[in-house]
Amino acid sequence: MPSHDTTGETDTSAAWRGLTLVCIAGVIWGTIGPAVDVVDDRSGLSVWVVGAYRSLAAVAALGLAVLLTRRGRQCRQLLSEHPRRAVGVGVLTATFMVLFFVAVVSVGVSVATVVALGWAPVMLQLVRVARERRPPPASELVTLAAALVGLLLISLAGGGSDAPHPVLGIVTAVASGTAYGLSAELVGPLNEHDGLTVAAVTMTVAAVVLVTTGAFVAGSRGEAVTTTDPVSWLLMVYLGVGTMALAYVLLYAGLRTTPSRTAVVATLLEPVTAVAIAVLVLGEQLTVTGAIGAVLIVAAIASLGLRPAEPAPQ
Repeated sequence: MPSHDTTGETDTSAAWRGLTLVCIAGVIWGTIGPAVDVVDDRSGLSVWVVGAYRSLAAVAALGLAVLLTRRGRQCRQLLSEHPRRAVGVGVLTATFMVLFFVAVVSVGVSVATVVALGWAPVMLQLVRVARERRPPPASELVTLAAALVGLLLISLAGGGSDAPHPVLGIVTAVASGTAYGLSAELVGPLNEHDGLTVAAVTMTVAAVVLVTTGAFVAGSRGEAVTTTDPVSWLLMVYLGVGTMALAYVLLYAGLRTTPSRTAVVATLLEPVTAVAIAVLVLGEQLTVTGAIGAVLIVAAIASLGLRPAEPAPQ
């Protein structure tokens, strides 16, 4: 009987599994906006302070997971093998979060989301073109275009808001998207380790940046740094454990078999999830524009899994 080569099937299965993990991370991130809105309404804490508490909860959860799974040695090994890269990913992740907060405050959620999340995959395609000195496949360009149009339509459907500092908002949104894309691209050799190990190390670095930034901003502005509202504390714990610790473990696990340029497109499920929550939980109406945008993004992400499997990113 002829032998059956299962290598292609294995590669395809790994690609789908990695893409699925990245998509789940995007869905989890879609809950950030609604959760932060509730915390803001109930506690009055600024996004800077919320970000600091979120990162502390994430580090606590990741530290406990590392302890329970006995991955302390792997974390030390990762740091000893790739210290600069690990710190770089953590700093870029924190930079992405901080600059995105600034963009939202300066130019509004819709514009900040379009510019930051839309620029990241475009930038990574440009990096790929410069590196390989050839244009990307037409199928990738079509997928990217569909995802970006869908993102724009969803953001337009969300309505606009006054932009107190439009120029600052656009600049910081572009910088935020750049940091996001580069953080995914820089992971590279860290993928020799599992997602939990990578997340534990990089998110600890990110937490140092976020806590320092939150403390500085709150101190300089005389803002409140605590609240008596238990719901706000529970949501901040969720934001750390769910949308930072768990989501980044899933992202890094997915990046082991998913190219960064594909991953940043897949995480556009974030605004789709936010729209779904607004409709199903908050009772908002889904406009035709928003529905078309959501369909385009989902279709673009589905097409990512239909491509031939690529070698694991290095």
